[in-house]
Amino acid sequence: MVQRSMVDVAQRAIEARLIDGSWTAGMRLPAERVLAESLAVSRGSLREAISRLKERGLLSSRQGSGVFVTNLLQTTVSSPWQQLVADHPDLRFDTLEFRRELEAATAQYAAMRASKADLKMLKEIMVRLNDAYEAGDKPGERRADADFHEAISIASHNSMFRFLHVGIIRMLREHIALNINELEERSSGSSGRLRQQHNAIWDAIREGKPDLARSEMFKHIDFTRVELERRDKIGA
Repeated sequence: MVQRSMVDVAQRAIEARLIDGSWTAGMRLPAERVLAESLAVSRGSLREAISRLKERGLLSSRQGSGVFVTNLLQTTVSSPWQQLVADHPDLRFDTLEFRRELEAATAQYAAMRASKADLKMLKEIMVRLNDAYEAGDKPGERRADADFHEAISIASHNSMFRFLHVGIIRMLREHIALNINELEERSSGSSGRLRQQHNAIWDAIREGKPDLARSEMFKHIDFTRVELERRDKIGA
């Protein structure tokens, strides 16, 4: 068995942080000495690993500022679809199908794996979301709604789920905002239903009920799809 070099060790450790979303686009890497110590590698090995990742476009240097994460992973996944969704609103139903499968799985695993810190983060977001519903604060509702779904992906502790969320989070935020706006314009009761659904998902995760969390997420996405389809027919 070939033993990996310390450069490989450092590279894999950095890549893991990029994949699971610990280090997001635009983030500055820790100081070289601090990072080398945390990865248990020499500064020389760390420099070589960073150099490799710069060549692949995942990291970049800014004169006098340090090393930063680029947006390559994000744009590679999202940029074509982000523009397509903007240009072709009907693609929102394809996006809903994708979200249905992805987010039901993340909710299921979040209910199985959420740490105390994850639950604290989700609770804080739910406070913001419920406050926004109470106040009729649509911008606040859109932000908290998207934050809620992203926090669930973090709580799933699955690197691939997290990577997909990070990669398309801008598109999903736009998609969530579009759905909220359309539902609100066409139905005065949608906010109350959405509020119930979000709280049901949160309760299932908080109580550690994976099957229920998955089921409640299915209901949430299916409600959005059915309502949009029904109102499209009415408006046709």
